[in-house]
Order: sequence, then C-alpha cells, then structure tokens
Amino acid sequence: MTRRIAATLLSLFASADVSAQTPRQRTYANPIDIDYRYNFEQYNEGISYRSGADPVIVVQRGEYYLFETIGEGYWHSRDLGTWEHITPSRWPLTDLVAPAVLAVRDTIYLLPSTTRPLPILMLTRPATGRVDVYNRLLPWLPMARDHEVGPLALAKPDSVQPGPWDPQFFHDPDTERWFMYWNSSNAYPLHVIELDKSKRLAYKGIPRWLFGLDPEKHGWERFGQDHRDTTITPFIEGAWMTKHAGKYYLQYGAPGTEYNVYSTGVYVADDPLGPFTYAPYNPVAYKPGGFVQGAGHGNTFQDVYGNWWNTGTPWIAVNWHFERRIALHPAGFDDGGQMYVDTRFGDFPHWLPTKAWRRNDDLFTGWMLLSYRKTATASSARDSFPASNVTDENPRTFWVAGQNRPGESLTVDLGRAYEVRAIQVNYADYKSGLYGTDSTVFTQFRLRTSPDGVRWTTVADRSREHRDRPNAYIELARPMSARFVRYEHIHVGAANLAISDLRVFGNGAGSRPATPAGLTARRDRDERNATITWQSVPGIAGYNLRWGISPSKLYQTYQRFADQGAMLELRALTVGQPYWVAIESFDENGVSSLSPAVPIR
Repeated sequence: MTRRIAATLLSLFASADVSAQTPRQRTYANPIDIDYRYNFEQYNEGISYRSGADPVIVVQRGEYYLFETIGEGYWHSRDLGTWEHITPSRWPLTDLVAPAVLAVRDTIYLLPSTTRPLPILMLTRPATGRVDVYNRLLPWLPMARDHEVGPLALAKPDSVQPGPWDPQFFHDPDTERWFMYWNSSNAYPLHVIELDKSKRLAYKGIPRWLFGLDPEKHGWERFGQDHRDTTITPFIEGAWMTKHAGKYYLQYGAPGTEYNVYSTGVYVADDPLGPFTYAPYNPVAYKPGGFVQGAGHGNTFQDVYGNWWNTGTPWIAVNWHFERRIALHPAGFDDGGQMYVDTRFGDFPHWLPTKAWRRNDDLFTGWMLLSYRKTATASSARDSFPASNVTDENPRTFWVAGQNRPGESLTVDLGRAYEVRAIQVNYADYKSGLYGTDSTVFTQFRLRTSPDGVRWTTVADRSREHRDRPNAYIELARPMSARFVRYEHIHVGAANLAISDLRVFGNGAGSRPATPAGLTARRDRDERNATITWQSVPGIAGYNLRWGISPSKLYQTYQRFADQGAMLELRALTVGQPYWVAIESFDENGVSSLSPAVPIR
C-alpha cells in the first residue's frame, strides 16, 4: 500500500510540473530571445532602456555569431534559436554601433561605425571570446570632410561625410576582390570603395557615389509613421551586399529606424561597383503591422543548410527614439532572380532550420495567437498601467506591478480551452534605472496553465536562470490544454516590474476562418498610395494583405487586426509599377485560404 501511495504521489508531482527538463528548442519567435543590453548613451539624461539594432549574423565553422549595436560583445548560437552572450577579450571603449562584420574562410573581420580612423578587428576563434587586431589603424577615408557640418549640408560629389558610418565589408569569392559599402545620411547617397587585401584592407582608390533615396517615386522611402512625415528628409543607411547567381544585390535600410515602416530595399548590378538598378519589387523586407514592426537595416545570410535568412531592426521607441530589437525572417531568391524576405506571421512561432526547405511557408508552425484582446488580471497594478495592456499586441503599452517583488502575477483568460504550445513574455523598461548590464540583471519567472483557474500546472520554471531575457520565448515541452495562462514573478534587475505583452500561441479545435470577400484595390492619383477594402469576417483576429508585382509574386505582407477595420491605405508603392494584392484571414483556429489576387488599379 505504501509503495502504491508513493507511486501515485510521484505521478501527481510529475503532472504538476512539466518543465523539470527543458527540451531542445525547436522554434523561435521575434523579437529574437537574446539578453539585449542596457544602453549607456542617455545616462546623463536619466533615460534607461534595453536595445538591440543593426544586426549582422555570420556563419563560421558551422556556427552562428550575431553582432549588433551596443552589445558589450556578441552572441553565439549553434541553431539560430538559443544564443549565448560572449564578452570579448578586447572591445572598443564606447562599444560598437552598426558594425561591418564579414566571415571569410577562418576569419571574422569587424569594424565599428566611425568618423575617424579605427583598427579593423578579427576573430579566428570567436567562441572563445578572443579578439585580435587585423589592421592596427586604417588611414583617413579618402575625400572625407574633416568634420560633420550638419544634416542639411549640401552633398557635393567631390566629398563624402566623415566615416565610414554604417560600413559593410564585401568579399567577392569569384574574383577575390574586397569592397566596403557605407553611409547613413539624408543628404549623401550610399558609397563604395575597393579595399586592398594585400595591405590589410586599406582603402584602394577613391569612394564612388552609388544611389540615394527617391521618395517622390518610391512610396515606402517616405519618412514617419506609415510614411506620413513630410518634415524630415528620409535616411538611407545599413548597406549589405549579397552575390547570388552572378548578380550583386545591394540592400539598404530606409526611411528611418524610429517608426513602423523601417524597411529594406535593394538595387541590383552585374558588377560590385555598379551601375545599380532599382529592383521593381521593392521593398524586399517590410513589416509595418503586428506586434513586431519594422524590418530595416540588417543582413542577408545562408544557414548551414543553405537556407537564406534576413535580419532586421524593429522599433520599440518608448523611452528613446532608438529603443529597438532584432528580428529574423526567412528570405530567398525566386527562379527569376527576385530577392524576397518573408514577414508573413513574422512575429508568430517559426521552426528553426534542421534541413534545406522548399518553401518558406514550411517554417511557419501554424501556432496561432490565442491571447489577443483576451482578459488579463494582475496581482497589483499602478495607475494608467493596467493588466489589459499585456494582450493588446503593442510593445509601447505595458503593465506595471505595484511593486517589483517575488509573487507578483499576471493571468490571461483565453476565454475557453485551447491547445497551448508556446508563450512569450515581453518585458518593458519603465523607469528601470539601469545603464549597463551586470550580474544583477537577470530574469526569473514561472509560467503555469490551468483548464479552470483552480488546478494549475507549471509549464516553465525559470527560477534558476541567471541571464536576462527581455523577450523570453518559451516553447512548452508538450502541448497543454488550457484556458488560463499565468506569469509568476521572481526577479528582474530593473527598478520596476513591467510587461508589455504576454503572448500565448497554440491552436483551437474549430474550423479555419472564411476567406474575406469583396476585395478591391484602388490606386490613388498619387500612385505611391492605394486604398484596399474588403468585407469583414465576423469573429476573427485579423487579416494578412499579401501584395507584390505579379499574382504569383505576392511576397510582401501587411498584417491588420480585425478591430482596425476592413480598409488599408497602402503607402509603399513605386510610381509606374503594377501591383496585385490578395487577402487571408486568421484566428485562433488557423488561416483561411488565400483570396484570388486582384490588380491595384
């Protein structure tokens, strides 16, 4: 009898905690789950926030290394999902901003953005943290002005700005020639200069002007929220070169990192020095809607299986204009040579690569957002920071607990039972009081689920972790049928406990939603804009407007939630370029079939 009771109790304990052993992560969700560092640049203004931006992921010896702005080092991963921060043996005193990073054979070359000569660093054993000097000091950039004269300065073709700022190396494997592309400016265009490998990548010749923005023709290059700010000239920045099938694809970020429309465009050439032609299918990376907004200024790379990926910089902008995160999206080139970046469901869980894939859609798990606008309650809350903010899919609103102490909790009622597969805890920085990340900055919590609000099961126990996770993504060890999801607090390093969104993913047992009917697309007199309308589908969560330059090339996605209405003004079109659009709806049960594509006339 005693043995039977012991066995029964053991079974009960096992069912009450399914997180004793953390399984190997199979999926990821944006923003990627790294320990974004606290920024020191606004210390004197008392502005505290975590941030990550301008990412470059490179592959060396079959493993991945991530470099970005103000990272106090870099990150290492073996699967693109689990990242370990590495503190390097040497590093610039003021850290890196938008660095040039390139892996060629056994060496990673590294150069920060700069307005004066700096060394080029190199890493041959990056997993160890060892950083060596490759070029002790670059010469002054040829033709560079001796100082910055302001953003309204007239750009002259006999000069370039002090730099290189936002630099990027490129090595042509077929010719063994080296180049640097750079600039971040709303006056000067992108530049290129050849580098002399025999002189440790010193400058060779003089800079060549390439191209700038043309917002009068390219609607997506207009500045501001939804491309609506006409008071600021937009910025071109974040160059990255990719060679594919003999063509040179020079991508760039525009029109500015501070808003939802930060995107990536591309020009194409037959030679790394140009001339470059604007691709008709721009922008290639565009994500103005949903939870993660913005996809500009990153890089394009191939994983160890040969699959293409694109990194980008979404915006947060609560504490500071340049409070940002990092996103990772599938990418590729179609049979016609068109480059594309797939941002469809770009902030929902996706499979990590384990082999070469045939279609980008194969990476989407099909786990749907279960928490949008669902009821949330908290153990305590400060005025004007209610629990309801954590289910609105907006990282710029958040819940703040009455006190930052263990035991504070946040509970989401999904309304009925669903199969829960993953949970993402997105912290916010509200008067955090931190300007650097040290040993006190770590995140600890537990996640529990319940079918009825009475019986609770621990599905994730992170009470012993000692790393920071501002955007903690937890894939459950096994699916759980649950109506309630609860966050139980243990520790954050900040002065206040603040969570912007508690996002729950999984599947309902109902039928997929209906395909929206009545899709129409009318181009405005200003051809950069179009008005798209459709008939609402009752009871759903949202829609994906999928658009592109032909009915078979609908590579861009604009996500809209159902409570935003059944109309979209799309302001990202190129004058004189034909487009088509189709629509699908989604809810907790899945995604509808895609409607027939209609021309945007």
